[in-house]
Amino acid sequence: MNIKDTSVEVPAPTVWPTLQARDARALIDWLVALGFEETFVYSDGGAVVHAQLWWPEGGSLMLADHSVAGDCSRQTGAFGAYVVTDHVENVYERAKAAGARIVSELAEQHHGEREFTVTDPEGNVWSFGSYRGEPRKS
Repeated sequence: MNIKDTSVEVPAPTVWPTLQARDARALIDWLVALGFEETFVYSDGGAVVHAQLWWPEGGSLMLADHSVAGDCSRQTGAFGAYVVTDHVENVYERAKAAGARIVSELAEQHHGEREFTVTDPEGNVWSFGSYRGEPRKS
């Protein structure tokens, strides 16, 4: 199974992390190079007003150009995310090929999972790994 495999039904996200970029179009292209899927982009006058990207293994995010954020404006490059993948090595190779700055090399962690951390062209921090978190308590 590669990260583009759509044979597994994944529920629609109900939590949408959001971020802003100085150059949202370039950030979208960078994230697509790592394996995200561009699902929707609305632009106005060349600026990305609203974009949605889907992570094929579950989850999504929204982003826009900082210049059009208005009252919702926040600092660019201050976002961080941990993205779960069963294809850590594949994503790591994609990140290197996309020119990501490696913060933490691909390695096995103390909890037994493999992960790595990179920064995108905006300075946001992205960790990719196989750790799915602790189970929810009932």
